[in-house]
Amino acid sequence: MLDLVLAASLNSSNASLPQEPQKIAGLRCGIASWYGIGDGFHGRETANGEIFNAYGVSAASTEYPLGAVVRVTNQNNGSSVVVRINDRGPYGTARIDLSYGAFDRIENPDKGRVYVCIRRIDM
Repeated sequence: MLDLVLAASLNSSNASLPQEPQKIAGLRCGIASWYGIGDGFHGRETANGEIFNAYGVSAASTEYPLGAVVRVTNQNNGSSVVVRINDRGPYGTARIDLSYGAFDRIENPDKGRVYVCIRRIDM
């Protein structure tokens, strides 16, 4: 129910995305961005030693430990993806950096950023 209230209060425009992360009932909510295409990361080593596949399903986070499994839910359309944290970042305003492939499962990558809620599911 709370997710629906959050989704209803958000405009789909990036300009209206909340800038401050929110913590709600075990959820961490904030901005998700994507990386891996055109930025030189595809094929490079991640923080845990894996080779990064931009078209795969993984994520970078500074808030979750390497190896953690989280569900990332787009608050605008309800789409979700389960990813494993295998890298560090983002170091900007985003809360989590999804691989291009993971972001594409929840939103059109042309949008660049989306408001999401994240729940750790491997505990």
